[in-house]
Amino acid sequence: MQKISEHLMQKDPSVVIELSGGGSGSGIKALNEKLTQIAMSSRKIKGKEVKAAEEKGVKPFEIPVAVDAIVPIVNPKNTLNGLSLDDLRKIYKGEIKNWKEVGGPDAPIVLVSRDSSSGTFESWESLVMKNQRVSPRALLQNSNGTVVQTVSKNPNAIGYVGLGYVAPIIKAVEINGIKATPLTAKEGKWPLSRDLYLYTNRQPQGAVKKVTDFCLSEEGRGLIKEAGFVPPAKQ
Repeated sequence: MQKISEHLMQKDPSVVIELSGGGSGSGIKALNEKLTQIAMSSRKIKGKEVKAAEEKGVKPFEIPVAVDAIVPIVNPKNTLNGLSLDDLRKIYKGEIKNWKEVGGPDAPIVLVSRDSSSGTFESWESLVMKNQRVSPRALLQNSNGTVVQTVSKNPNAIGYVGLGYVAPIIKAVEINGIKATPLTAKEGKWPLSRDLYLYTNRQPQGAVKKVTDFCLSEEGRGLIKEAGFVPPAKQ
């Protein structure tokens, strides 16, 4: 959305976009409180959020803008390259506590997780944890960027981020022998794929429509690809 915003404002100076992070739950809450015109979310809006919106006279309108892969990451110094989904679950439950138990170095595992207001955390809970609890020992971070920074500074850490955040300062971990790529996410081969959404109050109009239309335009789709995500199927 940062790329989208920069390009659109350059193209059409009449559109002014202020961008803020903080997790999917925060975005949807801001939309419901009429504090933002567009909410970004990496999960579908919940029934209770729709109800809260309606009570405030807001009618959330959903626009899928990209497909993402959630990718487990470790420090580049870690010799481990891959894990099974089952191992990943046991690590985050706190059952596996040392890297040597999964073929890595003899060192304690440091868990890094997103906090509970994050859509990425909720996707992780449902896709990896199968709704079992993440260990309370996990260091909670409020953004993909802080997860990357934390893991990059600790040789024993493991975290998870959206595909667009995978960078040379961290190492992506394969799951069940599959590598996370835009193609494996699009084809559904990567086990941790999910849709990314924009939510507006009713069908977009005016400047809001310019933003959502640009996301789905050829140029917008190109920027989504450039950022490491997968554009949605054309309508």
